[in-house]
Amino acid sequence: MPTRQEQAAGWRAPGQDAGWLNPIRERFLLRLLVRKELRVRYRGSALGMLWSYVKPAVQFIVFYIALGIFLQLQRDTPAYAVYLFSGIVVINLFSEVFGNATRSITGNQALVSKIYLPSELFPWASMIVALVHFLPQLVVLVIGALLFGWLPSTTAAIAFVLGIVILVGFTMGLGMITAALNAAFRDVENFVDLIVMVATWLSPVLYRISMVEEQIGGTLWWWVYQLNPLTIVVELFHTAFWRYSRPVVEVIDAEPWLRAPGEPFGLWWAGMLIAVATFVIGTVVFERAKRRFAQEL
Repeated sequence: MPTRQEQAAGWRAPGQDAGWLNPIRERFLLRLLVRKELRVRYRGSALGMLWSYVKPAVQFIVFYIALGIFLQLQRDTPAYAVYLFSGIVVINLFSEVFGNATRSITGNQALVSKIYLPSELFPWASMIVALVHFLPQLVVLVIGALLFGWLPSTTAAIAFVLGIVILVGFTMGLGMITAALNAAFRDVENFVDLIVMVATWLSPVLYRISMVEEQIGGTLWWWVYQLNPLTIVVELFHTAFWRYSRPVVEVIDAEPWLRAPGEPFGLWWAGMLIAVATFVIGTVVFERAKRRFAQEL
């Protein structure tokens, strides 16, 4: 046990930490882990950070040709390119944060099992790395929206901030739960990969939400679909970058999206509640499991 003098100086006994406040109190270590993750990610890579552009560009081209041109979705969706890409950047951020956070403990097995570091830093470092990769995609989205007549507004800024907060909070909560489980059961990685694989189709990224309402509107499944946090975030991004661009503004009243108090932000309050609850549960599960990480790895 530390002496009174050591306690007064801010020293802590080995193994004691600040729990969920570790990412804030151990900012220096967090920065080191982020730098390490970025260096390892692009070690030996010729393109480096350019991969942040290549992957979403290929996704966009494939989906635009297959759905926009071949299935003619662009015919009924003004500025379909902006609509599509604003959803793709959401799904990419969700996929990277969720997948990287899940593997953050097992991927840093040497550090976790041999020296003491606050375990919360690993999923948080993965999240920050994902945000770094998200920024180039956001720049491309803004430029594309401007070309289609979009102008920045207070509504767009609020919708964007709400979307990011809900997405990061919800995904980090899930990621901490799966990171804790993955340390004991490696099958969790495969389960997460399945979720990521179908995430694009469980939210209105490739199609209009009005198409879903036509099929299941008025049923319990319609409300389940609307309360999917990814659906809420994708629609917030549509509000931020697509819904008020010049080719779209004339038809906005015809889009029956998330009709609920709080428009033009739809069910943002439900998404925020779900995100906060998921984050709290994820933090509690992670805190209870982290003392066994070294043994399980």
